[in-house]
Amino acid sequence: MAGWSCLVTGAGGFLGQRIVRLLVEEKDLQEIRALDKVFRPEVKEEFSKLQSKTKLTLLEGDILDELCLKRACQDISVVIHTASIIDVVGINPRESIMNVNFKGTQLLLEACVQASVTLFIHTSTLEVAGPNSYKEVIQNGHEEDYLENRWPTPYPYSKKLAEKAVLAANGWTLKNGGTLYTCALRPMYIYGDGSPFLFDAVTKALKNNRTLTSNSKFSVANPVYVGNVAWAHILALRALRDPKKAPSIQGQFYYISDDTPHQSYDDLNYMLSREWGFRLDSSLSLPVCLQYWIAFLLETVSFLLSPIYRYQPSRDRHLVTLSNSVFTFSYKKAQRDLGYEPLFSWEEAKQKTVEWIGSLLDQHKETLKSKTQ
Repeated sequence: MAGWSCLVTGAGGFLGQRIVRLLVEEKDLQEIRALDKVFRPEVKEEFSKLQSKTKLTLLEGDILDELCLKRACQDISVVIHTASIIDVVGINPRESIMNVNFKGTQLLLEACVQASVTLFIHTSTLEVAGPNSYKEVIQNGHEEDYLENRWPTPYPYSKKLAEKAVLAANGWTLKNGGTLYTCALRPMYIYGDGSPFLFDAVTKALKNNRTLTSNSKFSVANPVYVGNVAWAHILALRALRDPKKAPSIQGQFYYISDDTPHQSYDDLNYMLSREWGFRLDSSLSLPVCLQYWIAFLLETVSFLLSPIYRYQPSRDRHLVTLSNSVFTFSYKKAQRDLGYEPLFSWEEAKQKTVEWIGSLLDQHKETLKSKTQ
């Protein structure tokens, strides 16, 4: 595979950018094709600085455009598929989420067959495993537990179907007579500098006297730093290209976590922002069981209004469950098969994220200053 090439979908996103940054260091990599629907100007500028002996080509196109995918996959050796709509609150229509996350993955797999792409690495999610109930406790779970999300909510459902399609495609015959080999990575909740979720939390808090919204205090999660998730993709790529390691990895999925302390989502947001004067909302939280049934009533209202009005509750039962469950996983299988060890320590990840939050505050001050002038 000397002189190989790699396509990264969703390359302009939070994770995709990190993968591209690491890929430029890979040996014998001749070309990286970065595909996204649109690249923000700052991303284009950053990628322009990455140009090295490895050619970096930016492609703007839709994951549902078959002609675009056909062109993107031509003469490509490896696909890293990170593109998806991440939506746990139902902002996007169900059809859009299902189309991009599931149908887009199917179309990309078919394009790989036609272009005889041999390796396919899929960015899945912890949510394909659950949690299904806030009463269910999973601590340091592993791949052999065979957990499966039962929610019909579009994001986890679409990602579950997409992962199944990818793993089922392992062993497909390619147009040139070769074989397609696949694997999937299931990261925990991804945080870090550039996180859209953290950005939203900080932005809302700035409008509320630096008070962070508290609605996940009963959860226990093991968040993972974005740089370590990107690193896991590189190691999966290397392992699939290694004739000795590849047979044990093909058709497999892997949980990806790191050494970030297990904590609630609320505590993570607070820990990363307290240096800048942020604090958690100290008001009492409703018991989870009451939150759950209120969400059920709101879903019922939404259903009854659906023929005449689209009412989207701010929290449904799935989100209440996701936000308040004890649900953590070990990365031992990835450590064993992929040689995965976190590239960034918890202290390094925290420092980088804290500094980035500080830069958001600087931007906020500049915005306020310009408005008063």
